[in-house]
Amino acid sequence: MISPNWTMSSKLKIMLSMVLLSLYTFSLVSSHQHHPLDPLTRSEFTLVRTIVQKSYPSLIHNLTFQYVGLDEPNKPRVLAWLSNPASKPPPRRAFVITRLSKKSHEIVVDLSTRSIVSDVVYDGNGYPLLTIAEQSAAITLPQTYEPFIESVKKRGLNLSDVVCSTFTVGWFGEVKISARVLKLQCFYTDHGTVNLYVRPVEGITLVVDLDEMKIVEYYDRFRAPVPKAEGTEYRASKLKPPFGPHLNGAAFLQPDGPGFKIDGHTVSWANWVFHVGYDVRAGPIISTASIYDLEKQTYRRVLYRGFISELFVPYMDPTEEWYYKTFLDCGEYGFGQSAVSLEPFADCPSNAVFLDAYYAGADGLPVKIHNAFCIFERYAGNIMWRHTESGIPNEVIREVRPEVTLVVRMVATVGNYDNILDWELKPSGSIKFGVGLTGMLEVKGVTYTHTDQIKEDVYGTLLADNTIGVYHDHFLTYHLDLDVDGEPNSFLKKKLEKIQVTDRHNSPRKSYWTTVSETAKTESDARVQLGLMQSELAVVNTNKKTKLGNNVGYRLIPWSAAHPLLSYDDYPQIRGAFTKNDVWVTPYNKSEKWAGGLYVDQNHGDDTLATWSHRNRDIENKDIVLWYTIGFHHVPCQEDFPVMPTLSAGFELRPTNFFESNPVLKTKAPKHVDWSNCTATTQQ
Repeated sequence: MISPNWTMSSKLKIMLSMVLLSLYTFSLVSSHQHHPLDPLTRSEFTLVRTIVQKSYPSLIHNLTFQYVGLDEPNKPRVLAWLSNPASKPPPRRAFVITRLSKKSHEIVVDLSTRSIVSDVVYDGNGYPLLTIAEQSAAITLPQTYEPFIESVKKRGLNLSDVVCSTFTVGWFGEVKISARVLKLQCFYTDHGTVNLYVRPVEGITLVVDLDEMKIVEYYDRFRAPVPKAEGTEYRASKLKPPFGPHLNGAAFLQPDGPGFKIDGHTVSWANWVFHVGYDVRAGPIISTASIYDLEKQTYRRVLYRGFISELFVPYMDPTEEWYYKTFLDCGEYGFGQSAVSLEPFADCPSNAVFLDAYYAGADGLPVKIHNAFCIFERYAGNIMWRHTESGIPNEVIREVRPEVTLVVRMVATVGNYDNILDWELKPSGSIKFGVGLTGMLEVKGVTYTHTDQIKEDVYGTLLADNTIGVYHDHFLTYHLDLDVDGEPNSFLKKKLEKIQVTDRHNSPRKSYWTTVSETAKTESDARVQLGLMQSELAVVNTNKKTKLGNNVGYRLIPWSAAHPLLSYDDYPQIRGAFTKNDVWVTPYNKSEKWAGGLYVDQNHGDDTLATWSHRNRDIENKDIVLWYTIGFHHVPCQEDFPVMPTLSAGFELRPTNFFESNPVLKTKAPKHVDWSNCTATTQQ
């Protein structure tokens, strides 16, 4: 611990330590043999582009790459290779979705043979992931569109200060979607402000056909005041006194360097070993996580593959300019391609190691995201375990073990919101999943400057003059392919039931609670809406037992639950039906990765986790996948404006009878670091 009293020489030593650690970086590209789940490398993206373009030599100018990612090998092949890495790995393949002549092609490319394995034209509902290039092209169109220019002039605004942004249009019962379109709405940035999302230009909506790349519809329905720029600045260099509280810095010192190792994409730390991957749609993927059992002297499997499958963000304003804002961020915009470069010493602490990532742009060429991930050990003063024993005469025993954890972090900025995504592994065997929401609210320009003026439902909260923060939800659905000590697992619900004491001769109590176990046999048995019943939920391996006869397992520890409030037959909720339950369990199926469907933009909700689960397949003692949804109902408040302090939530997977006893009983505490010329301050 760093004392408040220290000399300048100590400061310099610590600063030097921080700099050296921050420079200790790794690339997600390695020269070693590929792990079967490694994301595609920069050279592989280029190779995929070459192979696909050669198949359409005369149509290259019309060809765009909407999605390029690893074609995940069959799970048995991956597990066989992991058990014998010297054996031949599974074929290295890429899965590609292109747009060509207004059609979506699903292409599988074999990288070793440099050939196309299959090319299928998709003719169902929905469109693929939007690319950054096509969105960038779309938002420039209004600048030369005469009706738009005229509307801006009528509002007394400078065209050069107007910036537009893209919004997917959803689906609202149309039998057939005729075109791949999105809508544009615009914002004002005069007076030097860069906080454009809090200054909407209301009333103007443009519709752009992405395949034609032209404006096909235009509406100027009404005018509302553009909210003021005053008080919306957030850049540190532009802020003026008086300032808020001054926060003193803190340091986590590791004189021996990081306590983890990275080999390619495989991370080893403490008693964990796992694989860190990346996908343009999902962002971070944690795979093949195993933990070392000290008693059994072996690594034991926990998580085969985990990632955020979808983020559903419906807004609650049903008016013409807002009703369609019902976003599915992963499938429409892509968490991976929305990843931002992390700032050392700010997004991540001084002891962090940074990782780069690559994805394919619309032209198929690789795009690098510098510092897309950071990995760091966290010690925040938490306690792993402790006990003080004063019951022994003339003796006081105090034992404390500080908790150090390992965090893998990425930040996805989708439009106005920044999503902080954390995967935290603990020596106790727990995996903690955290998400933090920050950035700018989606706001609506209005005439009101005080709540007394509001006489109707404005679908939100008045945050500043002429500014309504619209009510909305965030539902993040995780895909968690747990392999608890092997693939055959079951989903166990232990219901907590109150029992009335009838035999008053043996106890003066009137009641107690006990557990009643129920193993889900089919998918319908495993659907859970938290809060409706008191229960313990776990994935267990009934084929493996402790010495005492308990099934080994991992327990789901939810945080607060939020359920959808939209009608189940409302069109946005049909598309987001996978949020109806907090928990789903399905049998493993390689093709069932995306809770909102493979093609999300404008889809009809006919290829989602909810529709797969209707098959009601057997899940007892099978290779199963747990799906869990973190939910927020967001009622904006003035403290969320002009930039929102981080709102956090998460959940935990915790070993339950997985070990024979406390796995961290014999964990050694981190070595205490003494700095020369440092003295502790004594309170008088």
